[in-house]
Amino acid sequence: MFARSIFSSYYKLLTGAALALAVVALTGCNEKAAEVAAPGRPVLVATVHYEAETPERSFVGTIKPRIETDMGFRVPGKVAKRLVEVGQTVDVGQPLATLDEVDLKLQAEQAVAEFTAATGVLAQAGAAEQRAKDLRAKGWTTDAQMDTSRAAADEARARLDRAERSVELTKNSLSYATLVADTRGVVTATLVDPGQVVGSGQTAIRVARFAEKEAVVAIPETLVGRAKDGTATVTLWSDADKKYAAKLREVAPSADPATRTFLAKFSLPEAGDKVSLGMTATLTLSDPATERVARLPLSALFSQGSEPSLYIVGDSGEVVLKPVTVKSYESNSVVITGGVPEGAKVVALGVQKLDPAQKVRVVSSLSF
Repeated sequence: MFARSIFSSYYKLLTGAALALAVVALTGCNEKAAEVAAPGRPVLVATVHYEAETPERSFVGTIKPRIETDMGFRVPGKVAKRLVEVGQTVDVGQPLATLDEVDLKLQAEQAVAEFTAATGVLAQAGAAEQRAKDLRAKGWTTDAQMDTSRAAADEARARLDRAERSVELTKNSLSYATLVADTRGVVTATLVDPGQVVGSGQTAIRVARFAEKEAVVAIPETLVGRAKDGTATVTLWSDADKKYAAKLREVAPSADPATRTFLAKFSLPEAGDKVSLGMTATLTLSDPATERVARLPLSALFSQGSEPSLYIVGDSGEVVLKPVTVKSYESNSVVITGGVPEGAKVVALGVQKLDPAQKVRVVSSLSF
């Protein structure tokens, strides 16, 4: 009986010791698991991006020719033929339209007849003048008759000159019956049709020259100064990857009464055949003299009696305090000019309570 009691007490003692060891082992495992699973402090970050302090401004414009000529006949008449259509490319000297030449040919024939008659009259007057000179030398005529012969000869010479000029004018008028292109370009408008009677100088064909192209945009009055002093580039909607250098050529002297914008024309010296008239373009204005800065949340700035700094988050969650150069302060942001590299991630909130020795993890939003 006594042995049984001793054995029972020993069994209970072993059981208690085993339970105690199990509790200790479980407690140690939980502490290690807690240490392994301990998460870093969640932080919101902002990415550093440097850009021009004065942001670029873009405007939609249209590609147009610098020179677009309204061509018309130099003589009145009835249109006989129109030889071109809108969109057709023309070369120098190519006929565009013609007039009915019947009346012009009659005028030319009349001028030739007048020239023939004047030639005959001059021959007769010249012979009479010579006879008067011979008779006057022999004393067989008077000075009055000599003066009359000389005046008749002078009038005949003048009439011949007029007839000669008339012949030249009618020849020119006949050549003006054919409207020809004086430059290489593209037809943008045809304003006459066969059978139409046109006046001298009336617009018949509109031709846009290929010599130089430009982008025409509407600029607000607050950016007219930047358009004059800044750098301009043009991209086409059909080829957004290609940039063309642009130079301001002309700004309207007054604003449009409806939109209150100024019409500006930018020449494109590098534009080739791929830049077609009428294409939609985007004009970008930038200020090359402006400083490159980065705007960050004001809450990201850390300062405790020392120079302003930012906490940079590393790839493995460590944080490093970096001093920065502050240019200015805005209502909700700080403008810096250097100190942290482009693309760095900085802590944007709670920097005053951040422990540099503690690792952090980046989250997209904080929830409480």
